[in-house]
Order: sequence, then C-alpha cells, then structure tokens
Amino acid sequence: MLVNTTDIDQAALSTEIELDQLLLPGQTLDIYQCQKMLGRGGMGVVYLARNKSLQRLCALKLLSPRRVSEDEDYIERFENEGRAAAALVHPNVVTTHAIGRAGDYHFLEMEYVPGHALQHEVDEEGAIGPIRSTAMAVGIANGLALAHRLGIVHRDLKPDNVLVTPGGVPKLADFGLAKRVVGDNLPTGKLAGTPYFMAPELFEGETANTSTDVYALGVCYYLMLTGKFPFEGESVSALMKSILTTDYISARRINEDIPLDMAECVSLMLNREPRNRPRDAAAASQLLQAVLGSVRDLDTLIYDAFHGIPNIHWVPSGDDGFRVHLKLSGDRTQIVCIENSDHPAGDRLLMIYSICCEARPDFYEGALRLNAAMHHGGISIRDIGGLPHFVMVDTYPRATVSGEEIRRSAIELGIKADSVEQMLTGKDVN
Repeated sequence: MLVNTTDIDQAALSTEIELDQLLLPGQTLDIYQCQKMLGRGGMGVVYLARNKSLQRLCALKLLSPRRVSEDEDYIERFENEGRAAAALVHPNVVTTHAIGRAGDYHFLEMEYVPGHALQHEVDEEGAIGPIRSTAMAVGIANGLALAHRLGIVHRDLKPDNVLVTPGGVPKLADFGLAKRVVGDNLPTGKLAGTPYFMAPELFEGETANTSTDVYALGVCYYLMLTGKFPFEGESVSALMKSILTTDYISARRINEDIPLDMAECVSLMLNREPRNRPRDAAAASQLLQAVLGSVRDLDTLIYDAFHGIPNIHWVPSGDDGFRVHLKLSGDRTQIVCIENSDHPAGDRLLMIYSICCEARPDFYEGALRLNAAMHHGGISIRDIGGLPHFVMVDTYPRATVSGEEIRRSAIELGIKADSVEQMLTGKDVN
C-alpha cells in the first residue's frame, strides 16, 4: 500500500489514496518516493518519483484500483503498454524501465523527460514553423519506425503523446493502445485512438496498422505546420464524415511560407487510400528527411563547401544552381555546375557535373578508353546549350548531402574533367 514516510500513523487511517488526487511529497509506493503529479491520462496518473534503489528520478505511472474494477481490460491494456514500450530503446521513445505491482497498484517506471508535451507547444504558439515542424516530425517518425520494425502499431499517436525535452528532442510515449500486428493483445472489434488522428479506414472497420500510424503522423505534421486540424467537426459523427468525404485545406493556403515539398509530404501521409501513403514510419521518415534536407538552401550548402578555399569562387546560375570556378595547376581553369534535380522531394538529387568538351564523333574512341581507365566516376554525355557534351557527373541524395561532400566531389570532378578535356582537345576551354 501507499505509505507516507513523514507520518505513518496518518497513512494508516486510509486503506486507499485516490490517484485522482495529488500525492503528498514523501509518500512511497514500493521503492518509489513520489514527489509531485506530472499529469493524468487515459491509462492512469503519472508522478515524478525517485527510485530509492537506484537513486534516480523517474516517471511513475499508476493505475487506479477503482478504474481496474470498472474495466476488465484495463490491466491487460496497461501491461500491454509496458511490454510494448519496454521493447523500444530509441532516442525518440520514452524508455520503460520496469513494470510491476505493489499491493493493489499496478505501475510502470519510465524515463523522466523534463519538458512538456508537444501539444502544449502547439497550444501556446499555434504553428511552430516549417523547419521545426519537419524536424519534430522526423524525430517522431524515427521512434515510430523502430516500433513498426518490431511489429508494434501505436494506434494513438498525437501531440499529447509526444514529450519534448528541453533540448527540443521529441520522445514518443503512451503505448497504452499499442498492439502487435501479429498476435494482437487486444480485442479487434473496438475503435481505438483519438478521432482527429484516426485514418478514414478505421471508421470503416479496418484494422489499425503501420499505415494508420503514418496517417496520424500526417495529422500531427499538419497541426504543427498550421496550428489547425486538417479535418474538424462539431461532433464525432460530423468529424468522421469530414475525414471520410471532404478535402482538407492545403497547408500552403493557410501559410504560403510553407514550402511546396512540405505540403506534398502532408498530402502523401493524409491520403485517403492507405496504399498511397508511405507504407510505414521508416518510409515516412525517409520522405520527411528528404523534405527537411531540401529546406536547407543550396546557397548555404555552397557557402559551407567553398568558403575560405583558395582558387575557388562561385556564382548563382539559373533559378536553383551554381557555377563553381576552379583554378587548377598550370594556369588551367574548370567550371563545375551544381544544381538540384527535378525529382519529387523524396527522390531529389544534388547533381554535380563538369563539362569536358563537345561530344564530337572523333572523340568517342578516346573517351571510351579514358572511361575504362577511371577507377571512380565516369564520362557521360549531357545536352548543353542544345549540343551533346562529354561531362563528368556525380550525384548525392539532396536530403543528406553535406558541404564537405560537395567540396570534395566538385574538386575531384573538375580535375578529371579538365584532364579529359586536355587529352581529347589539347585546349583549356571549360
């Protein structure tokens, strides 16, 4: 039972302390000394406590005996949360250290995350900005991806169930409705989740899966970008009808500063057809990382790559590209072009190429011989100004390319392209 270490006789006057009331500092349950209530949710009340055996702070989640007596599935769901969460060890998931029972009380010992729920931040600020929203969505997706790899579906992903550390790291919490895709631990005939975040197919009786978690992530992303839900209704039935039949307002119509890539990412995750969404959180994470990478301006990457490097200067070229001028040995020069590909956000590449010379027929044999001798990279043909040219080309995923990779590739390609030009033409044109 609960014991007040400051006054044992006072605790003896009551056989149960209601968990809906704040426990007094110093009250203990088993090896846990409660300090204050952190919050209450659908599965129980969470307290900041100290594990006296390990002398560390933790979040102690307790079930109310009264709720247990009213709901026969309550303990099963609570223990299912513990088992599901304990299997997940990831920087973006709240760690569960122990599950147990002390007297009439069932408890989970969880990592204490100082900070607040993501919902609090949205409530306080509304939209939290495109870059921060996307970075938060990436973190959530990464934690959720581990659950999906282990066959666990969260089923109640929402900002209330995402804790944000003081350093801005999102941590997924509350697996009280989680289930395994194979070997469900819960009855399958019941709706589970928060209506605003439920995928359309759930209202039609379909089983929750990784795709429905991705949909919920899409709602979270939209909410962070706009401060609004994509679908609303004055009642659950009205909300359900809206989710099933209406079109949401594009995030860009609410805020024109939201990049098109982000709006497209939201659209994919909120697609009514499950097969058109990213199949799981890992796929959603890849898409979000691509979007986040494309947000970083190319001019910032170019600056990081070449600032302070002697014999190199760069100028903008076209709407979204740069021409990098290299001064090489022997007073030779070479131009390297850097630009984004036209692929969708998730597949976009950064293309780096340097022109060798015009692709004349009399150069073909020599070019093939040079190609065969190269250990890295190769000569390609690219249309430049309406004429075919030999070029040296390298590509990187736009989402993850670094300034160092751009610098190394540009210098290497420029030197090789200049060498090919010199061997085939004997000139220094490009």
